[in-house]
Amino acid sequence: MANTFNLDNIRVLTHSAIRIQSDAGTVVYLDPYDIADEPHDADFVLVTHAHFDHFSPADIARVAKGTTQLVAPASMTGEAPKADLSYRLVSAGDHLELAEITVEVVPAYNVETERLGFHPKANGWVGYVLDVDGSRIYVAGDTDQNPDNSAIACDIALVPVGGTYTMDPHQAATLIDTIAPRVAIPTHYGTVAGSPGDGEAFAAEVDPNIQVVLKL
Repeated sequence: MANTFNLDNIRVLTHSAIRIQSDAGTVVYLDPYDIADEPHDADFVLVTHAHFDHFSPADIARVAKGTTQLVAPASMTGEAPKADLSYRLVSAGDHLELAEITVEVVPAYNVETERLGFHPKANGWVGYVLDVDGSRIYVAGDTDQNPDNSAIACDIALVPVGGTYTMDPHQAATLIDTIAPRVAIPTHYGTVAGSPGDGEAFAAEVDPNIQVVLKL
């Protein structure tokens, strides 16, 4: 798959808070959390799951504007209204059209024994694959490598590497080597989980044919 996406249009603001902008100007935030300023520029906010560092109504309010739409997992029927936005609830396997961006909803869950209670598959929590300007961008959410995400095809992958609640650097590198995107961007380390050096540790273990870009 070709990757012509301008990587400057992907920002990892904090932790797992990701901002993606298309060439047409559509702005998507994923899991905004601990946002320092108030840009109010989001066309869409995609939430992967209900944990505080991924679903933060206060931070969503900092990026939202009057027309912002929220997308969240179907299991968040009780939480989604707290964002005070128009919202859509989704499940793995759903496909969305958000302006010119196509979104595929994919499962995100733990399988490692020590983490099974944090993100169980039964919760129906998700990641997203966004087709933006001809490139497929996978945002994994909080997950281990599992049979579902091991089959994802993408050009760019943003994956958690901080351990404890998600994959550690070694496990995340194994997933990246399995799905073989052209670019990998580590997330979810250095604050809520993991250490500041986890990005570099991840980069050191990834297949050298895959470009690793550190944005945290």
